[in-house]
Amino acid sequence: MRLKSHIFVSSLLRRAFSLGGYAAVLRKGAEDAGAIFIRQRTRLGTETLFAPAPQNFFADEIDLGRKFEVRLSDSDAEQVDAALVSEIRFDPDCWIVEIELDDRGDLFEVVAEDGKGQP
Repeated sequence: MRLKSHIFVSSLLRRAFSLGGYAAVLRKGAEDAGAIFIRQRTRLGTETLFAPAPQNFFADEIDLGRKFEVRLSDSDAEQVDAALVSEIRFDPDCWIVEIELDDRGDLFEVVAEDGKGQP
């Protein structure tokens, strides 16, 4: 059984604050299994949108972690807003979390486009 969404989000918020950043839940989704989208803002005014990685990025069925892929990189707020509106229309039970950190470090795992390691 995978870690419940609300527990992952709670942990993400705490860890972002511990790194000296800011984090907030912009949209609360399904407590147990809602998809989580992470909106990262930087001091430069750019944003990166992370979305749940497709299942083929998971090595096996017992991989219980959450992995993300970069959906938009170094984009403006309007592009990210438009992408999130589309995601909400597709999945109204999704979570949207905003973090304000220039370097997300190891807050969450991001898969590379080839599925190997971090981008």
